[in-house]
Amino acid sequence: MPAAAPCSILILAGGRGQRMGGQDKGLLYWQGQPLVAHIHAVVRPLSDDLIISCNRNQERYRPYADQLVGDTEADFPGPLAGVLAGLAVARHDWLLVLACDAPLIDQALILELMNLANDRQEPAMIRQGGYWQPMFSLIPCALRADFQQAWEEGDRGVQRTLRKHPVRALECAEGDRRLSNFNTPDLLQP
Repeated sequence: MPAAAPCSILILAGGRGQRMGGQDKGLLYWQGQPLVAHIHAVVRPLSDDLIISCNRNQERYRPYADQLVGDTEADFPGPLAGVLAGLAVARHDWLLVLACDAPLIDQALILELMNLANDRQEPAMIRQGGYWQPMFSLIPCALRADFQQAWEEGDRGVQRTLRKHPVRALECAEGDRRLSNFNTPDLLQP
């Protein structure tokens, strides 16, 4: 496998946490550690630019990131706001986007996604069982203006914005547990 292109890594942890009773998902404990710690352990060796998008509890996220960003608008406007904030500060030409509530992700899958970086500046995204997974995507930072334009036009969808471009798919099986989102309290139980 060829070496992956250097990229910044963005962990999205800026949501409202509605299905978790309004709690900050990235800081909820699973197997003795916050969810963000599990992801941090996997991605830390892969980048010298680890960014966390968080809208609260910045002091608790700081040990897990090189940079912290927040949404420019109040009231948790959605993941596209976090992606835009990450694109604004990324130090590399590519931004790998991951959700804070996917603690089973592994380096092998991330490296496969990173290896889809290409000279044509085409984004890449995991497709699982025929469905796109925008919270597991690789975005060329050169598309920042396109993402900003989508935002200004009122689009709040990461997937829709990505799919305005040719997207390279990383196919994953429908039951691939590495892509499991721990977004309800029962999933945190041992």
